[in-house]
This record gives sequence, structure tokens and C-alpha cells, in this order.
Amino acid sequence: MIFGIGTDICDVRRIRASLECHGERFAAKVLAPGELATWKARSSRWPERGVRYVATRFSAKEAFSKAVGLGMRMPMTWRSCEIAKLPSGAPVVVLHGALKDWCEARGLRAQISLSDETDYAVSFCIVESRPEGQTALPARGGLAAGAAGDFDPAAT
Repeated sequence: MIFGIGTDICDVRRIRASLECHGERFAAKVLAPGELATWKARSSRWPERGVRYVATRFSAKEAFSKAVGLGMRMPMTWRSCEIAKLPSGAPVVVLHGALKDWCEARGLRAQISLSDETDYAVSFCIVESRPEGQTALPARGGLAAGAAGDFDPAAT
């Protein structure tokens, strides 16, 4: 059953301006530790790719926050919601801390899609809830009990 949907479009130029003004401090506010490491690696090779990486993560987290109905208020925080990828390359929502506990208590899992072009990053998120009487949702790369499944987001 669909619990909520969320979509977001982010102006890449706005993210670039924030990174130019605040540098790594801005990235560290928005990105979880694994994402921050990926951003640093991408930025060192190709700075524009690093900017787009932050923009897509920003957009995906906004879409997720809308889909769960929290917006950017506790337990939803930028760093408690990580956008990783499966070995196939598909994006996946990995939750941490109180946000993970909050979603698991409600039997929620998410499906996320993200894309970017020169000036914009866009994301779409569907959050599903466990049907009445079902004890667990099958893991399909979204968030659920043991959200990370058998992949390590730090390795992506």
C-alpha cells in the first residue's frame, strides 16, 4: 500500500553557489559519511560531477522527506537519509538512527529515482507501508528492516 509519494526538482546552479560559498561545510551538512566520501572522490576528478552528485542527493532527500510526510523535521535529517546504490547501479534509500527506527516501526520501505541535466536534478520517491497482517515487506533494495540488505553503501 502506498504510504506517500514525493518529488523534488533542484537547481544545480543553486547547489554550485552554496558549495562555492560554504565549501565542504555545506556538503557535510547535506551528505551522510558514505556520500561525503563519494563526493570528495568525484569532485577531485571532475568538480562539476561533484556538484551534480550533491544536487541529486539533495533532491532525493527532499523527495523522500515529502513521501514520508515529515519534511525536514525530526527524525528526518539530511545525514540520517543516505542515497546509495545497489551493485546494479540502482539508487537505494539507506536510513540511519532515529529515522531508521521511525520507518521500521511503521513498516515502511522506499523506492527512489533520480536524474540530472545541466541545470536541474530531479527525484521521485514512493514510500510503501506494510499491509495489515503482514509481518515484513520483502527487501527489494528499498528501506525496510535490514534496509541495507546484503550490500555495503560505503563500497558504492
